[in-house]
Amino acid sequence: MGRCVYTGIHEPGHPTADGDGFRGDVLALTRELGVSLVRYPGGNFVSGYRWEDGVGPDRPVRRDLAWRSIETNEVGIDEFARWAGKAGAEIMYAVNLGTRGVAEALDVHEYMNHAGGTHLSDLRRANGTAAPHGVRLWCLGNELDGPWQTGHKTAHEYGRLAAETARALRQAEPGLELVACGSSSSSMPTFGQWEATVLELTYDQVDHISCHAYYEPLDGDVDSFLASAVDMDHFIDSVVATADAVGARLRNDKRIGLSFDEWNVWYQTRFQADPPTEWRAAPRLIEDTYDVTDAVVVGNLLISLLRHSDRVTAACQAQLVNVIAPIRTEPGGPAWRQTTFHPFALTSRLARGHVLRTEITSPVYATARYGDVPVVDAVATHDPATGETVLFAVNRHRTEPVELCVAMSGTVTEAWTLHDADPSATNTLEQPDRVVPRPQPTSMADGTLRTVLAPVSWTTTRVRT
Repeated sequence: MGRCVYTGIHEPGHPTADGDGFRGDVLALTRELGVSLVRYPGGNFVSGYRWEDGVGPDRPVRRDLAWRSIETNEVGIDEFARWAGKAGAEIMYAVNLGTRGVAEALDVHEYMNHAGGTHLSDLRRANGTAAPHGVRLWCLGNELDGPWQTGHKTAHEYGRLAAETARALRQAEPGLELVACGSSSSSMPTFGQWEATVLELTYDQVDHISCHAYYEPLDGDVDSFLASAVDMDHFIDSVVATADAVGARLRNDKRIGLSFDEWNVWYQTRFQADPPTEWRAAPRLIEDTYDVTDAVVVGNLLISLLRHSDRVTAACQAQLVNVIAPIRTEPGGPAWRQTTFHPFALTSRLARGHVLRTEITSPVYATARYGDVPVVDAVATHDPATGETVLFAVNRHRTEPVELCVAMSGTVTEAWTLHDADPSATNTLEQPDRVVPRPQPTSMADGTLRTVLAPVSWTTTRVRT
């Protein structure tokens, strides 16, 4: 989509490019970001994708109907798998169940995961990749509840196709983990009923159901935007309740996980006001520039995902480079970190072990969308192997600081905050480090950690006990 791949991760001729044409600066930032899983090849893109176009020497140029773009197929499965290996990331592969079906899903699985001795696995070997890619997590299509999706289906149509595809894939490789399509957002008119119908048809065959959510300040309502994690919490709880209700009706004690494989801040109203009109390869598409407020919301969404990690078993921030992304690039030029890069990178580095239950007493503030909302939201993790506890907290209030007091003891080994006197401050090509995490003053005395959270801030503190 857009410049995520072409001039994003892949730019032959760039000063940092390796022998495969992958930008070394982007790879370094991807590793710093702490990415462990990448969903590929889409997104809406996948519902019209022919995987065969991206393997071997002859690569046809195709139209991508999802984003009105030209796809050169210069980067395909084998190239992307090499990039993921260099980035230290696992691939979550999405199969096309929009314009294709069971046979094509089996074909791409044979090409990617079968060791050898069959037509498609030997084709992979002939194309230069001897070992199978070993992808274990597979999405059964993408957002097929949405009328915008190529191959849009009713819940029953999709559920039947997903069940048959899952059954066939398990015949090929029993140990796969499979993700059924959930609703493309909780605002869809079919939300809830879609999940119930799909899971009734696929419960025995799948392990996870997907959730997608994007947030932006609507009509200038920044107070509600800062409380976006309240909506994410409710979304997750609703899908969990629906999945468990289906399991109860089916008398099945299996627990379905949630794959929150698309989430981010996305200024969709800007995109809808200026959609692409020309067919171009790698167009500049939804290259949102993020400010401090956006980064605080992203940090709070990460808190929500951590808080629900007993059921949210995978999550992917969409996307990685240029397109609503934490990393930006210019062709032939540098790569830089957006503001949203920092809470993701710090959470990836610091969150380890178990997520602890946190009980928060906080003042509230009024929002138009969610009513009265706690000013402070927080979650903590504890790693029994190291004895370290890490606290992640946000102050959602736009003007008032708040003192945070936590009943705990130990030694603070590091503390960082993302805040700026100007909450609209951004990082740009000219000023790539305008917004960076800064040390956060903390004190530890009498079994209490104390720190002051600035307005519109995200803060993390690591304590060794």
